[in-house]
Amino acid sequence: MSVVSDDDATEKVPKEIYEAELQRLQVELSHLKDWVVDKGQRVLVIFEGRDAAGKGGVIARITQNLSPRVVRVVALPAPTEREKTQWYFQRYVEHLPAAGEIVIFDRSWYNRAGVEPVMGFCTKKQHKRFLEQAPVFEKMLVDDGIHLRKYWLDISEEEQERRFADRAKDPLKQWKLSPIDLASRDRWAEYQRRRDEMFKHTDSAESPWWVVESDDKRRSRLNLMSHLLESIPYTFTKTPPVKLPKRPPAKDQHHPPASVRRVPDHAAEVIRAVARKG
Repeated sequence: MSVVSDDDATEKVPKEIYEAELQRLQVELSHLKDWVVDKGQRVLVIFEGRDAAGKGGVIARITQNLSPRVVRVVALPAPTEREKTQWYFQRYVEHLPAAGEIVIFDRSWYNRAGVEPVMGFCTKKQHKRFLEQAPVFEKMLVDDGIHLRKYWLDISEEEQERRFADRAKDPLKQWKLSPIDLASRDRWAEYQRRRDEMFKHTDSAESPWWVVESDDKRRSRLNLMSHLLESIPYTFTKTPPVKLPKRPPAKDQHHPPASVRRVPDHAAEVIRAVARKG
């Protein structure tokens, strides 16, 4: 496995540099999307990593300006009782990309390499079988032409604890703290051992793991997005310019009748309240 980072870089990425480079990378991602659609390519990106390592944030920046008809994010809930009786990879197969699609897995079949054995959600036999089958399964995907990329977002124990504390006190982020997240705080070393075991069995030439150092969110987002773009041999696809046709003259334009219910102007109330305080 390889690391997507600069080991000597400790300085935080300045906001203005981050935003400018983020915009450039997002434009390139739109070119990648156009190439995928035009050439009927299939791209699958797997995001794994420590809790609070920033998977959701980087996925949001990748998809921010891309069509959801082309780019899908898959974040599956816990398996149903029926799914528990299926071949383990079965429920993931239906979400794989078709021609002209990019699919992003926000956690994936690698649940069985990490959280499931740590929390006792699978047997030792099931875990062992997964480590044997995952490389074979992924080789089949790559051999069939899917561009598969696997990223592990790493984070220090100290930074994870800081982010957990931030989530705990912020009502807008508390939903991110699941019982599994809280339980993981006491199992840091066990998760580490399972991660290393996963790398040992599933890091292959056909489907390598890439580790992203994520204590600095801005740096990790730029590093990952840049690597993703550089790793796929896309070409610029010229798209026809968008030209708006001449709009016909407006006729018989009427506002809704006064009897129709209107949403109260809350914004005006806020403006008046601020003015009174100021």
